[in-house]
This record gives sequence, structure tokens and C-alpha cells, in this order.
Amino acid sequence: MSRGAIVLEDEVGFQRHHRVDSATVGMLIFLGAETMLFAGFIAAFLVFRLTAPVWPPPLQPRLPVGVTAVSTAVLLSSGYPMWRALRAARDGDHGGLGRSLTLTGLLGATFLGVQGYEWARLLTFGLTAPSGIYGGTFYTLIGAHALHVLAALAWLGIILILRNPAGVPVFGMYWYFVVGLWPLLYTLVYLA
Repeated sequence: MSRGAIVLEDEVGFQRHHRVDSATVGMLIFLGAETMLFAGFIAAFLVFRLTAPVWPPPLQPRLPVGVTAVSTAVLLSSGYPMWRALRAARDGDHGGLGRSLTLTGLLGATFLGVQGYEWARLLTFGLTAPSGIYGGTFYTLIGAHALHVLAALAWLGIILILRNPAGVPVFGMYWYFVVGLWPLLYTLVYLA
């Protein structure tokens, strides 16, 4: 058996070997750590949120639910061109891969731009991280996610510049994590 191979037995007892590359294993470990990080942030948010007599606290600005709902739809829609990019990478379609990754990046950048605009407005209304638990938890959760989207966009830019489809499947895992995490954060922070 080769290193990195997973041995599975089918229902008749035949063994099948599936090779899992080290980049995929590494990304799975990394995503496990990221899941724990966000679970800790979410747990802290819930403790503060559920023990507060009033949430949001008086005299704190309300979060822009509508604008963020639109940016949520934009980020979620980026999953489709990412799926197309994965298919194009598998099929060796370099043109389709470039177009799909570019669209994924544009949608992600649009989401991040709307988040930045939203943050700038909230700051002018007095919602800052040091303004209290409400601002601190908002900027920690939403800021951590924004940094992950920014990191994903930087990684995507490198993939597009190098024109190397080999890293696309591992990037896709990360992108789907970032996209899939957002609806949970949006629901908890903006709607609950």
C-alpha cells in the first residue's frame, strides 16, 4: 500500500485503493482548525447575546439586514462558478477555468466591497469594536470572515496569474468553506 492511500472494502470484500493527496489532507486539517476557531467565536457571541438583557444594546446602531441579504446572495451565487471551475479544471478546459474563476473572484470581491461599505457606515454611526460587547463581537465574527474572504481572493489571484489548475480543487474546498460559513454568521449576527 502506498503512502497516503486509503483502503476501502466493497460489499463483496474486494479492496479498493484511493489515493488522497497531501494538499487535500492538509486542507481538511486546516478547515477543521478553522471550524474550531469560528465555533469558539460563535460560542462567545452566543454567550454574550443570550445573557444580555437587551440586544442590540440601547443607543447602538442596527445592522443593515437588507443590504447584507443582497451581499449574502452574491456570495452564495459564487458557489456556482466555483463548481464550474472545478469541472473545467477536471476536464482540462483552461478557458472555462479562467472565466469561472474570474467570475468567482468578482462575486467574492463584490461581497467584500459591500461589507467594507457597510463597515464604513457603521463606524460613522458609532459602532466600533471598543464601543462594547455588541461592536466587539460584530467586528470579531464578521471581520474574521472578511479576512478569510480576502485571503481566498488573494489565493485565487495567484491561481489566475500562474494559470495552474492543479491547486483548484484544494482552493475550491476553502472557497466552499468560506461561502458555507457566511449564512450561519449572517443568521446569528444580523437576524437573531
